[in-house]
Amino acid sequence: MADTLTLTLHRAIAEISPDDWNACAGADNPFVSHEFLKAVEDSGSAGKRTGWLPQHAVLRNAANEVVACAPMYAKSHSYGEYVFDHGWAQAFERAGGRYYPKLQVAAPFSPVPGPRLLTRQGSGVTTQAMAHALAQACDELNLSSVHATFCTEEEWDALGEAGWLRRIGLQFHWDNKGFSNFDDFLALMSSRKRKSIKRERRDANACGLEFVTLRGSEITKAHWRAFYRFYSSTVDRKWGSAYLTEDFFPLLGQYVGDRVVLMLALQNNEPVAGALNLMGADTLYGRNWGCEGDFPFLHFELCYYRAIDFAIEHNLARVEAGAQGEHKIQRGYLPTPTYSAHWIAHEGLRNAVGAFLTEERQHKRAEMTALAEYSPYKSESEP
Repeated sequence: MADTLTLTLHRAIAEISPDDWNACAGADNPFVSHEFLKAVEDSGSAGKRTGWLPQHAVLRNAANEVVACAPMYAKSHSYGEYVFDHGWAQAFERAGGRYYPKLQVAAPFSPVPGPRLLTRQGSGVTTQAMAHALAQACDELNLSSVHATFCTEEEWDALGEAGWLRRIGLQFHWDNKGFSNFDDFLALMSSRKRKSIKRERRDANACGLEFVTLRGSEITKAHWRAFYRFYSSTVDRKWGSAYLTEDFFPLLGQYVGDRVVLMLALQNNEPVAGALNLMGADTLYGRNWGCEGDFPFLHFELCYYRAIDFAIEHNLARVEAGAQGEHKIQRGYLPTPTYSAHWIAHEGLRNAVGAFLTEERQHKRAEMTALAEYSPYKSESEP
């Protein structure tokens, strides 16, 4: 198989046919779609300014047909990834090694689980074949490593079999158990948690705000300008560096269409807060949020509860509300593992990181078990 496959790297997603790319990516997860990646690049969000230089990988067979691909970037830092390897880089460089640049297989700036090594159905190409091709490219380019972050569990297993190091992380997701409405969901909660959520929703909806949910072409340039203000102010308060440009958001709406779901809170017909989501085949992905003003529980209402309402209405299986946030547990979002895999060329660094990850996986699993004890759902013994 390896003799009949050729790997090429591309400095722009526009160099690759959308039909070829999406035939490999599928339609389930919008963050690996040609349209999303093009919005990121055309807006100047991924590029020299942010240190995310596209090196998209494409695997072709002997007939020059695209049979696999991966969204990949050359990076001289570890920012915007949400899977932290700064310590590995510092240790390697103290020992005289060169960790950067590295290759990152990811949806830029998006801690969203999904496929990363994208293979065309029926092509016969395996995840392992793509993994070996990327590792070979890393060696030929004399780079330190390749990292596939927020990959699927199936890819994680296959990458481990191909010799990549495996890491797990933690997020909080909400699962739809066939609910007909929000009250069905609340019925599964313990009495105390149910009352708490009802109080939060009541107080958020008593602020004199109007809530609207807009999709695709319903979102105007004025809406996007307001949302960029929210995004910028949130970034300034928390991180200090905005990766996404103002052009990204309207391009996202234009390219990705109805899969973009923007939830806004209006005061006197003017937006004062917003939550940006993308919709996949069975999942609503919460991405960015921001607010101007101080409104009790508005973040929970706009980002968590209205996301649940939307998922129930559209028969979606889950809501993934982004990175971090143990406070999500009491609102019905339970601890869920995330996966990443890492090819490290240097044997000494690979062995050291491998030992660290073996111990870290044990700690993460113990943490998830402990956090599950705080589940807001009723036990089987409760009425």
